Amino acid sequence: MQFVDEVEITVKGGDGGNGTVAFRREKHVPRGGPAGGDGGHGGNVIIEADSKLNTLVDLRYKKLYTAERGGDGGPNNKRGKDGEDLVLKVPVGTIVHNADTGKIIADLSHEGARCVAARGGRGGRGNASFATSTNQTPKFAEKGEPAEEVRIRLELKLLADVGIIGYPNVGKSTLVSKISAAKPKIADYPFTTLVPNLGVVRIDHRSFVVADMPGLIEGAHEGSGLGDQFLRHIERTRLLVHVLDVSGLSGRDPLEDFDRINHELVAYSEKLTALPQIVTLNKIDVQGSTEIAAPVRQSLQGRGYEVYEISALTGQGLQNLIYRIADKLDSLPSAKELPVEDVVYFTVDREAENWRVTKTGDGRFQVTGKPVEILVARTDIDNEFALQRLHRQLEKMGVISALREAGAKHGDVVIIRGVEFDFWDESD
Repeated sequence: MQFVDEVEITVKGGDGGNGTVAFRREKHVPRGGPAGGDGGHGGNVIIEADSKLNTLVDLRYKKLYTAERGGDGGPNNKRGKDGEDLVLKVPVGTIVHNADTGKIIADLSHEGARCVAARGGRGGRGNASFATSTNQTPKFAEKGEPAEEVRIRLELKLLADVGIIGYPNVGKSTLVSKISAAKPKIADYPFTTLVPNLGVVRIDHRSFVVADMPGLIEGAHEGSGLGDQFLRHIERTRLLVHVLDVSGLSGRDPLEDFDRINHELVAYSEKLTALPQIVTLNKIDVQGSTEIAAPVRQSLQGRGYEVYEISALTGQGLQNLIYRIADKLDSLPSAKELPVEDVVYFTVDREAENWRVTKTGDGRFQVTGKPVEILVARTDIDNEFALQRLHRQLEKMGVISALREAGAKHGDVVIIRGVEFDFWDESD
């Protein structure tokens, strides 16, 4: 299966259904009252973590996902059907970002964790909802509220206990294949591993998950090689196993490799500096490797690192290494358990609750802001009674006064949400 760990999509909730204008028409009821039903609410777009998935590839080929629209209201106070939610399944460990602001909407780190990425619109009220003692036969209804449409970026971070790191072709994939049931692609050239390989290691009554991170090189934190595409996955591990090649066949200095990789980890994220590391000197079965390994071991142990000599190919030293990894994990704090919430909503954007009036260069006036634009969106502009109600609402909000202060006169053009209105001011 193709591994995809980052996708960008647009999600849109379902628009609210329209309210209806209707009146009772029954025998022996000569003056039936209003009976127009409310529209149904639109469905939400929900992102849900599913442990059966391990890639975002299913979301790669479609760019717009829309929930179901709410049904329109009907006569006899019949309410429209609510739209169905659209649930998009993603792997556990997926982080949901607002692609425009960069803010994190949710961190779906548990099976079943969910977030509402785009809310559906509320259904419009039918004319029965507007009946009052002074207006017993309202001849207007609300249109459904437009739904939220949001561009989101989904980023998958693997949930593994142990991250196996090191330069390309040092034997990481071979190590994973030997200590777990994983079957990664293995070959003797750099960047054989193009995706992180997960494997479950079982020892006695214990088990842990290892992730073979694709080979890092100098400049990885800036995107060199396979770079920061995979550094993000290391952040969630609890322990690092750093593999060094001491065969002498690569022509590189193992200590220099060690320092360069750690420099890349630090440059990418300070959190990685806190992760404990066990160092493995691999390919110890190759002739002459023990002479290379001796000073490397002495230097790293002098810096406080645990060092194990192994051969991932022949299995030499692997049992001791596995037991030490398991014991080390037992002594480390478990992965941070975030509280599971049924639904995680956007943080309220206070700026979205404001509105303002501006005068355009051609002498017209424009009113912008979510509260005012929603009012217009829910108004049937072809219905004179609905327009009269809109004017009363704008007056109550202070929009009419703000237009006067900006210099608007009776008959001037006012634009709200792309709709042009003639300014109606009885005071002129």
